Amino acid sequence: MNGTVLLVDDDAAVREALAQTLELAEITAIPAGSFVAAKDRITATFDGVILSDMRMPGRDGFHLLEYARTQDPDLPVILLTGEGDIPMAVEAMRQGAFGFLEKPCAPSDLLAVLERALKTRALVLENRRLRHLVETGDPAARMMFGSSDLANALRRQVRLVAQATGDALVSGAPGTGISKVAEVIHLSSARSKAPFVKRAAAGLSNDALSEALSEAEGGSLFINEIAQAPPQTQLTLSEAVEGQSAVRLIAGSTQDLAVEVSAGGFNADLYYRLDVLSVRIPSLAERPEDIPVMFRRYVDQAAEQSGQIAPEVTPQLVGSLMARDWPGNARALMSVAMRFVMGLSDDTAQDATLGLAEQMAQVEQSLLEAALRRANGQASAAAEALKLPRKTFYDKLTRYGVKAEDYRS
Repeated sequence: MNGTVLLVDDDAAVREALAQTLELAEITAIPAGSFVAAKDRITATFDGVILSDMRMPGRDGFHLLEYARTQDPDLPVILLTGEGDIPMAVEAMRQGAFGFLEKPCAPSDLLAVLERALKTRALVLENRRLRHLVETGDPAARMMFGSSDLANALRRQVRLVAQATGDALVSGAPGTGISKVAEVIHLSSARSKAPFVKRAAAGLSNDALSEALSEAEGGSLFINEIAQAPPQTQLTLSEAVEGQSAVRLIAGSTQDLAVEVSAGGFNADLYYRLDVLSVRIPSLAERPEDIPVMFRRYVDQAAEQSGQIAPEVTPQLVGSLMARDWPGNARALMSVAMRFVMGLSDDTAQDATLGLAEQMAQVEQSLLEAALRRANGQASAAAEALKLPRKTFYDKLTRYGVKAEDYRS
């Protein structure tokens, strides 16, 4: 269990025992001996929860609860009560306490309440972050999911390309979301209020191209799988966009256009114009750590669209998802999320025969392999990226039979 707990108790022995219980559960404890010592930590941006004794000299648990609610009504406060404090605890619940526990309490009871509180807090802060993104109008952060270094770099690149004025190329493996990234580029640009027109390149005639350019005037024209455009259309498109600013062309491709140019299958002039501003979308295999974040977002979206309550995404389910190959990338993950919400498939339960330890081992191995792949097989760089000591990193490679040299190109 991960998270942070502000632990407030005037009894040093009790405080130390509780802190040890939390640390054994991999929860970060911030001990404080009084309300005054804890006050500066109680803010709307505090990403943890509060566990406080009810009776303390000076400012007691009631005062702490009242203060916390003035700072952030959604900040969970759990109160520890003595045997005679039950009526007081009930009143505290009425006033907004997240829960209360009677001392002495079993570690399992304590951790169960804290787990619920930490999940609640994480959800509240995530919802606030998303609302902020909507209000600040950052389409890249709002529409492109993931928290890995690669995901952050992708968003930065999209913003840079969006602010430029030239035509652009978006490439990636099938299912990575080329069309969505193209739309984000448009929405993040000065043309965002103008039309965003989409066309498939296959079979796109000159007449259809002319019509699309007219429809997209002032905005952006996205042509997907540009390599499939007929040669004459490629030539016409190259000439049509040259020297004009009425329409911004954004091309999408799952093919390596440089190879297509070398083989004579793609117009070189058009390629070199597009390649000036290019965005490559990494596959899920390159950033497996984004799978849990993306899946939860897709589940929330699917639940909202279908008018259902989003099912719980358990650690076991996350382990199962991260242990799988995703040749269909984000599109396949989105489809599984939709079926999961609708209860139409057992795709997400295919590893149910594995215990949590085995599933988490698969997750760990996939993260090690992804780090090596990004570091071109350089173990030291991969260990640094994962913030692991080199010896620990090498021990883990040995445990899973992973060889760094296999990832060198």
